[in-house]
Amino acid sequence: QVQLVESGGGLVQAGGSLSLSCAASGRTFSGYVMGWFRQAPGKEREFVAARSGGNTYYAVSVKGRFTISSDNAKNTVYLQMSSLKLEDTAVYYCAARGSVLIRTTPSEYDYWGQGTQVTVSS
Repeated sequence: QVQLVESGGGLVQAGGSLSLSCAASGRTFSGYVMGWFRQAPGKEREFVAARSGGNTYYAVSVKGRFTISSDNAKNTVYLQMSSLKLEDTAVYYCAARGSVLIRTTPSEYDYWGQGTQVTVSS
C-alpha cells in the first residue's frame, strides 16, 4: 500500500511560481510511475506530468513551464510550476502507478493523494 500526501499549494499571482511536494510512504516509489494531475471546478481530472525513472512526460499545456522531479532518498516527488496562468487554477493531485510505463489516464493510476489547491489570481 502506498500513501501519498501533497503539500505546497496556495494562492499566487499570474506569472508567479509555486512548488508542490508529494511525500510517499508505505513503500519506495522505485518501479512506480509518479504523476501529477489536476481538476478544476466543473472539469474532469486531467494529466499534468509524470516521471518514471529518468523519463518525464508533460501535458502540452504545461510543457516548458512545469518541471517534475524527485528525491528518492526522501521518497518525495515535486512539481515546480512557473509562469502560472489563471487556467492553472485547480486542485492538484499526486498519483502513483504500479508500473514503469507512463500513462496519462487517471484510471490507470493506483494510488492518489488528497489533493492541494492551487489558485492563480490576476
